[in-house]
Amino acid sequence: MIQAAAIRRGSFFSLSSQLQQCRGIRVKVINSNLDQALNLMQRKMQSSGIERMIKQEQLTHVKNSEKRVLAKKNLERKIRAQDLARKLKTILVQKVRGL
Repeated sequence: MIQAAAIRRGSFFSLSSQLQQCRGIRVKVINSNLDQALNLMQRKMQSSGIERMIKQEQLTHVKNSEKRVLAKKNLERKIRAQDLARKLKTILVQKVRGL
């Protein structure tokens, strides 16, 4: 009940702490070095995929200009992949034919 209420409120801190509990991430603070512990926790969250889940949970508005930039990058990536596939195909065809 408490977890559901925290998720409905959209609280970032409560959501991240719940995800940490689910994944079992624990970080020890040694010699009261909080910065080092936070860096370690961030690396653990990135490697386990929690950070991605948190970003998906956040409902943020993406500006149209950002959408255009992302669409352009995706299109360039797609065209580049198609060109590389075409080149690879021609190379493989030449090798098969023995040229």
